[in-house]
Amino acid sequence: MAEVLAPFAASTPDRPALIDERGTTTWRQLDERANRLVHAVRAAGVPAGGVIGAMLPNRREYLELFAAAAHGGFLVVPINWHWVADEVAYVLNDADVMVLVADARFADVARAAAESRPQMSVRVAVGGTIPGFLPWDDFVQTGSPDEPQDQSLGGPMFYTSGTTGRPKGVKGALATPGMPASLITLLTAGFAQSMGLPADPVTYLNGPVYHSAQWAFSVFPLLGGSTVVMTDKFDAAEALRVIDRHGVTNTHLVPTQFVRLLKLPDDVRASFDGSSLQIVWHGAAPCPPDVKRRMIEWWGPKITEYYGATEASIVSLASSEQWLAKPGTVGPVLPTNDVLIVDEDGNELGPNQSGTIYVRNKMGMDFTYHGDEEKTAKAHLQPGVFTIGDVGYLDEDGWLFLSDRKIDMIISGGVNIYPAEIEGVLVTHPSVRDAAVFGVPNDEFGEEVKAAVELADDVEATPELLADVIAHCRDRLAGYKVPRSVDVVEALPRHPTGKLYKRLLRDPYWENIGRSI
Repeated sequence: MAEVLAPFAASTPDRPALIDERGTTTWRQLDERANRLVHAVRAAGVPAGGVIGAMLPNRREYLELFAAAAHGGFLVVPINWHWVADEVAYVLNDADVMVLVADARFADVARAAAESRPQMSVRVAVGGTIPGFLPWDDFVQTGSPDEPQDQSLGGPMFYTSGTTGRPKGVKGALATPGMPASLITLLTAGFAQSMGLPADPVTYLNGPVYHSAQWAFSVFPLLGGSTVVMTDKFDAAEALRVIDRHGVTNTHLVPTQFVRLLKLPDDVRASFDGSSLQIVWHGAAPCPPDVKRRMIEWWGPKITEYYGATEASIVSLASSEQWLAKPGTVGPVLPTNDVLIVDEDGNELGPNQSGTIYVRNKMGMDFTYHGDEEKTAKAHLQPGVFTIGDVGYLDEDGWLFLSDRKIDMIISGGVNIYPAEIEGVLVTHPSVRDAAVFGVPNDEFGEEVKAAVELADDVEATPELLADVIAHCRDRLAGYKVPRSVDVVEALPRHPTGKLYKRLLRDPYWENIGRSI
């Protein structure tokens, strides 16, 4: 048996482990499929520490793959299916992907990206056919159902962008080859205790599992014995029905989903029972205070906010009661972490003094950026003490508050967007001389992408030209990165050294909004 799944496959073999719109996988079936996948991936030449790329929507096969990776020592790179072929191809090659698993819905992009990496051992299609790809079930069946030997811990390597444009893989504790698979049992137990996972949980996955938060709040519960119910796309009314239909006890949401739930008609909201629901985690983006208060009034004190990141995991938690006592807090720091607030000179600051947030994990967990020693070093104050660029402070009780983002990151609908990548595309347009990208307020998504451009000499700022600039971005970037609007300026506010004073562009849009992030 797969070591971590064995207790559940033995004690409740016919209980659902995974449920999606297409069917159900029991614990017995999940155990067998994980065994087969470990053997099949090994037969494809992937050793422990080898990399599998996964370009899939939320479906059972995705979590089957993660379960296999957790026992075979493989790394899985979740690929954002909104990306265009060039973005996918970059990640396939940067991560040294050996096996690509892609949904047939994304066939054109998957095929084009795969052509850039002919050395991949196997290409596998899920949910239909892709020319040159082996069907998923055929691939699974090539592996033996027997218990794999030499099981070892594997996990995800998420790609996150940054100020230099191209994304980098984040290699954390689960991306360290050679660790025993049993370690995940300790990690899932720690997750359950620190995050307040209910007993006998039923987890609802309703956001893309290529996002590290959605992965953590579904795969950790799964490997700890939770049934996971998943939907491919989020629909507010359907989400309420799923929670009641399956007796969901816990789920992860982002503020944009809160907004959509609150906008439902009164009769739809009134039909929601919700009595099974015990905890709702939210994070990934700042939540407008009014939205949060209204959710607590509707669902009760089940709303728990966290602060964390792909690199940092979960740093702090704030229950509904804690947030209501100190609005704006992201809570006390978890006992597993230390938080340091540091000024520009590297000095640690005292209570209520704002500075860069650094985290130290007391269990020694750290991360590196795959293939980028310089970026890894810049994120660390010292070994084991790292930042993701956020600015905030600890109050006199040691509760954490966020006040700004030091880097230019935009968070739209809970998704991180990095301006440098978009700016790099904008300046390749023949009519654009210089460009700046920043976030402006959006009532539903928190922020949206805005661009300001300098045009080349003798170029007129017509609506047709600006539409062409946006189309230029859309051809080269995933849709969520494309500027929603473009301002033309005579000259961007740059220092003679070239430094761009982006706040001079951004701040006017945030006046009288009541928030800065």
